[in-house]
Amino acid sequence: MTYDDGSYDASHDDRLLAPEAGSEEAALESALRPRTLDTFIGQQRVKDQLGLVLEAATARGRAADHVLLAGPPGLGKTTLSMIIAAELGMPLRVTSGPALQHAGDLAAVLSSLVPGEVLFLDEIHRMSRAAEEMLYLAMEDFRVDVIVGKGPGATAIPLELPPFTLVGATTRAGLLPGPLRDRFGFTAHMDFYDASDLELILARSAALLDVPLAADAAVEIAGRSRGTPRVANRLLRRVRDFAQVRADGHVDLEVAHAALTLYEVDEIGLDRLDRAVLTALLTKFGGGPVGLSTLAVAVGEESETVETVCEPFLVRAGLLARTPRGRIATAAAWGHLGLRAPAGSAAALLPFDEDEGTAPSA
Repeated sequence: MTYDDGSYDASHDDRLLAPEAGSEEAALESALRPRTLDTFIGQQRVKDQLGLVLEAATARGRAADHVLLAGPPGLGKTTLSMIIAAELGMPLRVTSGPALQHAGDLAAVLSSLVPGEVLFLDEIHRMSRAAEEMLYLAMEDFRVDVIVGKGPGATAIPLELPPFTLVGATTRAGLLPGPLRDRFGFTAHMDFYDASDLELILARSAALLDVPLAADAAVEIAGRSRGTPRVANRLLRRVRDFAQVRADGHVDLEVAHAALTLYEVDEIGLDRLDRAVLTALLTKFGGGPVGLSTLAVAVGEESETVETVCEPFLVRAGLLARTPRGRIATAAAWGHLGLRAPAGSAAALLPFDEDEGTAPSA
């Protein structure tokens, strides 16, 4: 879905590997969320730093500094916000940037907070400018000015707020204005997960879901999860369904491989749409360069879908590059689809490993 401000929300898509959570998936995720920092797997650097912030605030008996969680979707920002509230022993209030389109919307939320409460503001970069300016004063001085009346006769009535901790989450930290970023006492940058951490997450989720999961099957699922816990848990549930219907309920390597093949998730985590984009780029446009809109038309999708949903992982996997002239495929993309770059193409100038079918890493 594309919003009026030009941003794209992929939570309405039905792609198995989309990192955003759909509305129906939120309830399923909640049962798998860890409740404490000790049980949160991965992001060790963030855990250590955040643990110090929370422990110090608890020892002082005061509200913790405001926290900004930045990173791609599906890496645990919402889970960490819940953990922050639990570690502080305080209630959690949840809202989002798109819900705060007027300063009055934010004032209503802030004025109802209790001392020490944790306010989680998801998609903080999509908050309106009026609400954003009100938030500056609330974060720094725990006060908001409520405007009564209009025009020259308008009066600002100061409203004192109890000390609270704001936890902001964003997938696009670059869209946050400097004054807002500077008011956060701690900023955590979430990274994609290593396969070993995803295997631990899958083992924990399998135990909670009562799914018999073999270690080699966990390795197989983790390797196709794009470094994202949300995707890993989603694939686990689909593999579980396959095991219950077409096997004996146990998830071993053979069952995992067969299930992921059925759902068209290949060995490096590409799905049908990813491969369609690569196939069109290679076979219809000779590997590029080609414009985004032209490429999107070739696969029958919106430009925002290709740019926001497909391209980030294709670029990170080293299969596609963005250039001023358009999108181009790398030598690894040709090799992954079992093709060879034609002479004269951009990818043909890159080294190619005949045995691996990919460009060797530098």
